[in-house]
Amino acid sequence: MPTRRSFLAGALGAPAVLHGRRYTAAEIQRLIERGHVRGKISKDDLPTPALLLDLDAFEANVRRMAEHLRRHGLAFRPHGKTHKCGEIARRLIRAGAVGCCAAKISEAEAFARDGIRGLLITTPVVGRHKIERAVALARRCPDTIFCVDHPQNARDLDAAAGAARVRLNVAVDLYVGRRTGVMPGEPALKLAELIMSLRNLRLAGIQAYAGHASHVVGFEKRREASRAAMEQAAATRQLFESKGIPCPLLSGGSTGTYNIDVEIPGITELQPGSFIFMDVDYNRIGGRDGDFYGDFKNSLTVLTTVISKPAADTAIVDAGLKAFSTDKPFPPECRARPGITYSFAGDEHGRLSLAGEARSIELGDRLEFVIPHCDPTVNLYDRIYCLRGEAVEDCWRITARGMSQ
Repeated sequence: MPTRRSFLAGALGAPAVLHGRRYTAAEIQRLIERGHVRGKISKDDLPTPALLLDLDAFEANVRRMAEHLRRHGLAFRPHGKTHKCGEIARRLIRAGAVGCCAAKISEAEAFARDGIRGLLITTPVVGRHKIERAVALARRCPDTIFCVDHPQNARDLDAAAGAARVRLNVAVDLYVGRRTGVMPGEPALKLAELIMSLRNLRLAGIQAYAGHASHVVGFEKRREASRAAMEQAAATRQLFESKGIPCPLLSGGSTGTYNIDVEIPGITELQPGSFIFMDVDYNRIGGRDGDFYGDFKNSLTVLTTVISKPAADTAIVDAGLKAFSTDKPFPPECRARPGITYSFAGDEHGRLSLAGEARSIELGDRLEFVIPHCDPTVNLYDRIYCLRGEAVEDCWRITARGMSQ
C-alpha cells in the first residue's frame, strides 16, 4: 500500500531535454504561443508559476477509468469543469467517453467551439438570455442535454425551443446531493410527465449527482453515502419506466465513488472529472485498502521558483493565492522533496518551512507542488504544459477558463 509521501515522490522521469541551443525568454514565449514546443524546451525553460501535466500519469488515469467502466458495461461522460480544456475533452472521447459534461452554458459553448459533442449541461439553464443561448447551442449541437428541476423552467425551455423550431433534449435533475434537483420519486415523476407533454422537449433521462458523497472520508462510509443517494435515483428511473416513460439515461457518479456506483443497478453512465488530475483533497479520502486514495495518479502540479531565502529554514516561492485554489483547509504538498511545508504568504508568494535536507534549497531552485483542489486551480491558468519526463511535449489552452456564466 503506498504512503502519501511515496506516492507523491514518484520518479519524475528523464533528464532535461537537450534542444541544441539556449532560447531567450521572448523566443520561448513565441514557441509557447505557437504550440511549437515539442523537442525544443524543457521544464526548466517554463516561466513560473506554471501548471504542469505529467502525460504518462494522465494517460494511465484515463485508461484505468475507461477500462473500469467498459468492464462494468457503463458509459462515461467525464466532467469538463475539472479541466476546461478542449484538447483534454477530445482525448477522453478518443478513449471511449460518450461526450463531456459542462457545469454552465458558457462552458458548454466553449467546448462546442472546440468541436466537442455529446454535451450534458449539469446545471439548469434559467433566465431568458441563457435560454436563448441554450437554443442556439442546441441548433449547432442537437445532441446536447439540458438539466431541468422545475416545471417553469421546462415550460420556458419549451416555449423558446418552439419559437426557434428546435427540439431540446432534457434530463430530470434529481436532488440526491446538496445542490440542484427535484426530489426523487413522485415529484420527479410529475416533472417527467410534464416534459413528455411538451412538444419541443425530449426526455433524455435522469441526472443524479451526489457530490457530497464523493469526498466522504473512509471507503465504507463513502459507499454508504453514495448508495443512499443513488439507489433513490435508480428507484426513480424504475418508477418512470413503470408508468410507461422511457428513461434510457441515468447519469451521475464521481471520482470518489467510481468503484461504488458501478455496483448499483440502473445507473447507465458516470460523470467523474478529477480522476484525470487528482489532488490533495482526493488523496485524503481513503481507498479500499487504506487511508490514502491512490487509485489514480497525481498528474497535475504547479511548478514554482524559489525567489528568496530569508533564513536557513525558510524560503519563498513565486506562487501564492493566485497560483493555487484556497478553498481547502490544507496547503499544497511538495513533490519529491521531503522536509518542505508550504503556507500561503499572500497573493503572489508561498512560504516554505524547511527541515533536514530541504535546508539546502537555494535561490532559483524549482519545486513542484500537488495542488489542494484541481478544478478551481486549473481555472487560474491560461494553459497546461504537458510533459514527458522533463521534456515539454505540448501546451494546451484552457479554452473554457473563466466560463462560469
